Amino acid sequence: MLQKIFNTLLTGKRGYLLGFVLCFGIVALALVIQTTYKLEPCPLCITQRMVFMGLGVLFLIAAFIPVSSIFKKIFAVFQVLTALGGAGVAIRHWYLQANRESMIADCGVGFDYMFENFPLQKAFKLLFRGTGDCAAIDWTFLGLTLPQLGLISFLGFAVFAVYLISKRA
Repeated sequence: MLQKIFNTLLTGKRGYLLGFVLCFGIVALALVIQTTYKLEPCPLCITQRMVFMGLGVLFLIAAFIPVSSIFKKIFAVFQVLTALGGAGVAIRHWYLQANRESMIADCGVGFDYMFENFPLQKAFKLLFRGTGDCAAIDWTFLGLTLPQLGLISFLGFAVFAVYLISKRA
């Protein structure tokens, strides 16, 4: 009975829609945490949110592609690559937090300032380098920091994308 419910929810169009809802749900949860605890997101936090939203959009589009279409497989590859890219950002963020003692105290420039005042290539370089803000640990859940939770989520979505394409129901 329970297996039948899981198979119904986790395959086909419903599975992709669930992926969409979960991706945007994570972003909504991040916003709730941000406003509740009056936290200011760092550039890498914002980047992870954008990756979650992009991944959610990929899940949403895939929900409406016919099962037999080659585009379904292409979108599965995009979903996995996007999730792994987000995992890479989360790993970088986690690394900065793990080495915060050796970080320069300067917080660097903000997200908006980067994209308004630097060429796009330089802004992305600064964004992925991270800032002193990125090294701060402001909130944890079950002993895990937000980048660690993001990493777990991104890897889970990569596995989920592979699972959905393998079921093809």
